[in-house]
Amino acid sequence: MPKLTLSADSDVIDLAKKLADRQGTSVSGLFSQFIRSMATRGRPASLTPITRRASGLIPLPRGKSDRQLTQEALSARYGQ
Repeated sequence: MPKLTLSADSDVIDLAKKLADRQGTSVSGLFSQFIRSMATRGRPASLTPITRRASGLIPLPRGKSDRQLTQEALSARYGQ
């Protein structure tokens, strides 16, 4: 994998390390997530690590979008 060197103030670097640690990733991984999220603005966001791990735990009906499933669940819960 190619390497990229970035410069930042020491307080920003410390924040990046703390944030990456809280999210269970590296600063490089955090940077990659940030760039991907910026590139996909206006499009569906990429899956977070927690969502990726949970993927496939519940069988979902075929032929329905996430939006349709959410609307049905909210209607069932709140009666609209």
